[in-house]
Amino acid sequence: MKTADFFSLIHVDEYSATPKYLQLSDSIIEAIEDGKLQKNDVLPSINELSYILEISRDTAEKGYKYLKKKGVIVSVPGKGYYIGQTDFKKKIKIFLLFNKLSVHKKIIFDSFVAALGEEAVIPFYVYNNDFAIFKKLIQNRRTDYSHYVIIPHFVEGGDGAAEIINTLPKEKLILIDKKVAGVCGNYSAIYENFEKDIYNALTQAREALGKYHTLKLIFPKRSYFPQEIINGFRLFCQQYAFGHHIVHDIKSEAIGEGEVYINLMEDDLVVLIEKIISFNWAQMSV
Repeated sequence: MKTADFFSLIHVDEYSATPKYLQLSDSIIEAIEDGKLQKNDVLPSINELSYILEISRDTAEKGYKYLKKKGVIVSVPGKGYYIGQTDFKKKIKIFLLFNKLSVHKKIIFDSFVAALGEEAVIPFYVYNNDFAIFKKLIQNRRTDYSHYVIIPHFVEGGDGAAEIINTLPKEKLILIDKKVAGVCGNYSAIYENFEKDIYNALTQAREALGKYHTLKLIFPKRSYFPQEIINGFRLFCQQYAFGHHIVHDIKSEAIGEGEVYINLMEDDLVVLIEKIISFNWAQMSV
């Protein structure tokens, strides 16, 4: 195989959270599964990989070592690397697209890896709640996947999410955490009822909350959290006669006794605790 032909098969994406050495090795395995690389085909040198793919030499070498360990490629001293095995079961390939990295998201990712193990290739992308990046990643995908697993949360621009998601085959689509209005067809989804969940949580805490006169929900204006959270919060407060307020900026908020703050963002929680401590009150609840 010509070197130029080989590099047309290799995809190393800067946006992917999957390590580059795995992107390299997964691309080679996929090319073998698709019949584009054959047994005994000569592979580029590590230096060529590093130069043309603009990756470090260590990354290129790590990718080849990974493939050697799996028996996919072999090396001959003085001659280079070759495809050593083509007879293996085609793997499941999952397009995993998360809005951000967090402990919660890591649990989900680790669960996929643990459940599927070596039976699957899982390219992992993070779009940081940015709709433009979300759109680009879906539109510019270079291969077909067994499934598309998407967590759809956006700071702004998310009104166009359904149109982009509808370009994906519905039998392969799985939406997680949030339902997107306008996505049509028969697809799989696991999502929260944000309005009901916060209402039920506050209802369970109603006795403890009765010691306070005002409930405040910290909900930044530029936030990916769904509006339904505010709806559920207001419904609870109106039903049980609590004073209530939506706080968009905790840094400029005046803190008073007899108030409860409901927090969504870790950074806001730090600011809130620091402000409460600065009052030196005898007792405080966080």
